[in-house]
Amino acid sequence: MNAPAKKKAAAKNVPVKAEQFEPNKAFPFAIHPDDRDKTARNAARLAAVSTVAASRVIVAAEGKGAIGEILDVPGLIGLLREQATGVQAGSLSEAEAMLMNQATALQSLFARLTERGMSCEHVAGFEVNMRMALKAQAQCRSTLEALAEVKNPRAVAFVKQANIAHGPQQINNGTAGALPAHGEKLIQSNELIEQAKDFDSSQAALSPCIRNRQILD
Repeated sequence: MNAPAKKKAAAKNVPVKAEQFEPNKAFPFAIHPDDRDKTARNAARLAAVSTVAASRVIVAAEGKGAIGEILDVPGLIGLLREQATGVQAGSLSEAEAMLMNQATALQSLFARLTERGMSCEHVAGFEVNMRMALKAQAQCRSTLEALAEVKNPRAVAFVKQANIAHGPQQINNGTAGALPAHGEKLIQSNELIEQAKDFDSSQAALSPCIRNRQILD
């Protein structure tokens, strides 16, 4: 390999330092002096578009850390848009990789918190760390369940009604009639009470006749 080729190959492996790269921290916003409505619409996109909203969260989460210092906002928005386009096209490979990586990170968090809990000499510290460790474990399990659901979605069965009977059969598949109003229920209840009272009165009137018949018998 000649010297220029070696120099070019070495240049590819040189890590990019923060001071060698000036990331663009501004969110894309186009101003149209001759079209106020278009400018207002572009401003509204900064709050309404999902890719911009996700980039705002990522920028706030990374803050001034190592990744946050070299994070380029337009490049981040472009990557988020590519991921969304892939899902819209039917590819869930990015989502599957994301869920698997999240489950691995949660497993690491569970192990670290468990180690911290086991090293505590006081009950309070042990309890706090173990509680958080078990929450990370439960979230890891939920993430793996979500991944399994994405990989192997549950089959939805649509079963039609089958009516099998010997002899005549009447099937009512229509909608149920209107329920009676509360006043109608009250009137029916009062009628039943009056009928019960009339029945008791008739039984009381017949009881002497029944006793006399029993005596005669």
